[in-house]
Amino acid sequence: MTKKEPVKKVTTYDAHKKENGFLTELFKDGDKTVVYLSVAKPGAFKGYHLHRVRAARYVCLKGKMKIILYVNGKREEYILDASKPERLFIPKNIATGLENIGDEEAWLINYPDPPYDPNLKDEQVEYTQEELEQGIVK
Repeated sequence: MTKKEPVKKVTTYDAHKKENGFLTELFKDGDKTVVYLSVAKPGAFKGYHLHRVRAARYVCLKGKMKIILYVNGKREEYILDASKPERLFIPKNIATGLENIGDEEAWLINYPDPPYDPNLKDEQVEYTQEELEQGIVK
């Protein structure tokens, strides 16, 4: 049966409370979000945070996004470019930041594993770059 249903869209903000893009839930399984779209404005930064339970699988569909990771205290950078599609797997407990390095909106699809569960509390941990560089663990 064909049906139409509402989709949740949430405006996102950087650490300075400036709007940097939005998130849109694309596929749900009950309360859990199986797939979502993260959009960043040109030059915008999203992060840093890590997930204690979930891994991420990113694919860039539009624009160009730099993915910045802190793995065992060391900074790693990856570029995802819609003109050269690739998938990036990020295990749980890896602090991640997203930076739009293009001149248009960047669209990043995430297939989290397991799916996002709003009932899990304290699963996402926010960090500053300074905390990550100092090796602070929360």
